[in-house]
Amino acid sequence: MSRTLPALDERSLLQALTHPAGAFRRVDVVAQLGSSNADLAAGAAARPAQWPDLSVLIADSQIAGKGRLDRVWEVPAGSAMISSVLFRPGDPAAHAGAPAFDPAGYGWLSILAGVALCEAVRSVAGVPAVLKWPNDVVANGRKLAGILAQLVPAPATRHPADGSLPAPGSPASQPGTRRSAEGSAGPGPAVVVGAGLNVGQGREQLPVDRATSLALELDGGQDGGAGLDAADGAAALDRNVLLPAYLNRFARLYEGFVSVGGDALRPLPEGASVHDLASGLMSTLGTEVRAELPGGQMLHGTAVRLRSGGELELRDGDGALHVVSAGDVVHLRRTLDGGGVGYV
Repeated sequence: MSRTLPALDERSLLQALTHPAGAFRRVDVVAQLGSSNADLAAGAAARPAQWPDLSVLIADSQIAGKGRLDRVWEVPAGSAMISSVLFRPGDPAAHAGAPAFDPAGYGWLSILAGVALCEAVRSVAGVPAVLKWPNDVVANGRKLAGILAQLVPAPATRHPADGSLPAPGSPASQPGTRRSAEGSAGPGPAVVVGAGLNVGQGREQLPVDRATSLALELDGGQDGGAGLDAADGAAALDRNVLLPAYLNRFARLYEGFVSVGGDALRPLPEGASVHDLASGLMSTLGTEVRAELPGGQMLHGTAVRLRSGGELELRDGDGALHVVSAGDVVHLRRTLDGGGVGYV
């Protein structure tokens, strides 16, 4: 059975996300939109001065959302947490004194979102959320959230017509900094990172049986069990609490990432590197997986580690190492005993 969630409180969210409580420079909360990523990217491209670094678009429902590989993701009102954040990491006006942002860092922003979302879900709801490479958040083996990044090209910079952001580690994930005719650095491209977290849905509202929601996990998971009491469960499902926990953590991680020039291997001011934070939450690592590649090719092996560009390194049965990027993989499934495959 689905849960009725508290309505989004625009005033509360504005106070929690903007100075002095948060770092966001623009916060828009809407009842309904087509796609939070597409709408934010279009606004940022058409009116860049109105959409600064750390702008966020939050919606109660989404009727034309798209996930990875153009999968449709529609969300009825009052059931999920939908947000998209605009980043301009290469804009010197937004990041005075920061080193030049490594182009390879653009591809890490979606992974950074996953780290922030896992931490928020764990702290607010107590659900043991982890990452599934390349862009899912899972709980107890079922998909809890999806993350998608989209590039907003800088003026006079050629990129794919759909504006999609290539996968970490792929050559196209390394957009250059825009320069004017005089040779001075411009703001470069922007990136929109969207996240959709299943919050109040019951089993009947989820699109596939491998999905879950916070409500189901708090009720004891898909198979039942001891859940939280009503008061604790209601607090853990309040998007007015979940959104600031996620978005403010994401903003802090992002600002730290910018301060180290977008280098995923360099420690952030708080200590660990982005690479270490992601690896520590990545449930895919150490498991036997099957990577389904375009054209029907299958690659079997053990997921060994994340590489510096965010790619996944696999070791096959003969000991040979293979590197796959998210843009090369149609599906990544865990290999089960007996030869079957699981979601994670």
